[in-house]
Amino acid sequence: MPDWLAIHSGWLWAILGLLLVGGEILAPGIFLIWLGLAALLTGAIVGIANLGWQAACIIFAVLAVACVVAGRLLTRRKNEEPDAATGLNDRGRQLIGKVFRLEATMTGGEGRIRVGDSSWRVTGPELLAGTEVKVVRVDGATLVVEKA
Repeated sequence: MPDWLAIHSGWLWAILGLLLVGGEILAPGIFLIWLGLAALLTGAIVGIANLGWQAACIIFAVLAVACVVAGRLLTRRKNEEPDAATGLNDRGRQLIGKVFRLEATMTGGEGRIRVGDSSWRVTGPELLAGTEVKVVRVDGATLVVEKA
């Protein structure tokens, strides 16, 4: 490694960090900023401790993982389960807790309800047509109901 590179490696890490943070501004996704922060921290550590490139790469790898994990924890919404479905584009899940009327008498624990302009298959107890039912959960494309 050339002497000038070893002498200025802390600054090179800082420049890389600024480029990554700038990349986040150009292409937002809340990911490059954490790698940029890790590179900036690596630059500070390398500049203070005067470490070699091998140690700097290891420090960057550890800090990159730590910064991404910390960033994920900071940006996650409160009361949100990790990787939980939000219900977006999941019409069945949006219907949980709502009350509808049965179109026909439920036979064999199966029936249908009308939701807007569509008809949904439901399962639950034997109930007569016109009975109000509440959606309690979704099982695939079938709504599970109980008497409201």
